[in-house]
Amino acid sequence: MELWYTEKQTEYVGMTCKAKGTLMRKRSQYQDIAVIDTEQFGRMLLLDGIVQTTVADEFVYHEMIAHVPLNAHPHPRKVAVIGGGDGGTIREIVKHDTVEKAVLLEIDSEVIETSRRYLPEIACGLDDERVEILIADGIAHIRESKNTYDVIIIDSTDPVGPAVGLFTPEFYGSVYEALKDDGIMVAQTESPYYEPERVRQTYLGVNAHFPITKLYLAYIPSYSSGLWSFTIGAKRHDPAVINRERPQPLTTRYYNVDVHKAAFGLPEFVRELVQP
Repeated sequence: MELWYTEKQTEYVGMTCKAKGTLMRKRSQYQDIAVIDTEQFGRMLLLDGIVQTTVADEFVYHEMIAHVPLNAHPHPRKVAVIGGGDGGTIREIVKHDTVEKAVLLEIDSEVIETSRRYLPEIACGLDDERVEILIADGIAHIRESKNTYDVIIIDSTDPVGPAVGLFTPEFYGSVYEALKDDGIMVAQTESPYYEPERVRQTYLGVNAHFPITKLYLAYIPSYSSGLWSFTIGAKRHDPAVINRERPQPLTTRYYNVDVHKAAFGLPEFVRELVQP
């Protein structure tokens, strides 16, 4: 008997993967958590039935959400990650030797525990001595933090359940205040092909607070449509430019200097989403 898993990406489209089996499934306080082993993508983390990451292509997402803002900032020392309990973004952050502290704000401790056990190659950075893990509401923490972080990365799930508040203009205002004078923020902002209005509204929400707001793209095969967007807001530095005084040598599989620059070149239909 063959086993297949389908994520319904829209009302009319789904992605189906042949599965070897389910490695674990549980219900936490906040969501349904599962890890399945697939033929195409290997081990896959699902939250409420939605693909969060896979061992086959996670490097694209985690490298692009981390290295673009960290290389756009001249000297990032203190970084916050909201969400990201799988640890992949933290793993990329601690590759930067300027980073003195990386704070992971994850509301669901069971996502971290699951990732440590079933996705160790992704979660390995969580044990770095510079990492502080807080099981906390990231929205409340950011609201209470003023002039604290050089970079804030919003590594959220889709805008459902506890993640809804991470996609509001009010929250982006709190992020602005939590950043230092030359701070930079970035958020994953869904598929411009399947959710163009979500992309546009998020961009406008960030742009309402940050003097420099840009959208950039990456190709992530296991995500809806494959084409994925990130919205980045900066107080001072152009995020499309490598602003590091001494560029960080990185071991990566997707990100490099050329990709950093090219990611901000938008197809016309995406560019139209962020036009005034």
